Amino acid sequence: MKKYIEDMFDEAIKAHKEFALDHAGIIEEIAKTIAECFENGNKLLIFGNGGSAADAQHIAAEFASRFVMERPPLAAVALTTDTSLLTAVGNDYSFDEVFEKQVSALANSGDLVWGISTSGNSENVIRGLKRAIKCEAKTIGFAGKDGGKMPGLCDKILIVDHQSTARIQEIHIMSAHIICGLVDEIMFGRFAG
Repeated sequence: MKKYIEDMFDEAIKAHKEFALDHAGIIEEIAKTIAECFENGNKLLIFGNGGSAADAQHIAAEFASRFVMERPPLAAVALTTDTSLLTAVGNDYSFDEVFEKQVSALANSGDLVWGISTSGNSENVIRGLKRAIKCEAKTIGFAGKDGGKMPGLCDKILIVDHQSTARIQEIHIMSAHIICGLVDEIMFGRFAG
């Protein structure tokens, strides 16, 4: 078992290092886009399924509460948390519409909509991003593998080209933490002004 554990850590470390070498630029671009959204008085809407739903909630909390530094709360909302709304839309319409309906209700021009899907093909994420475009919101995507259907729907997209869902999700949350830190620094810290 110890060997298995060591092998999993080695695989994860290798995947993180390789990803960082090739994707630092897009992480920086996404952080700047999010900071600009907040600086302009707009909001960030985030969603995904399963582990990506948990990531959406986690990321929204880092912005709306705080990440590392003490600073004013930032307008970030996870669209994965209202069980009454999610089950009503899923029951009355379709699970494919759970994010689309919320984006339609909440997104305005200038807002930022962030969809997360390890496959890049989650229909409810795709529909949420399509609705964001119709609402004239900007879009960010976090995807895995080859990006699936998401690249054409996102102004900025981070794709983790890996076959393991676990590695994709780990790199997504690590990248999100780096983005949270960069947004704090852009708005309130060493990169401000």
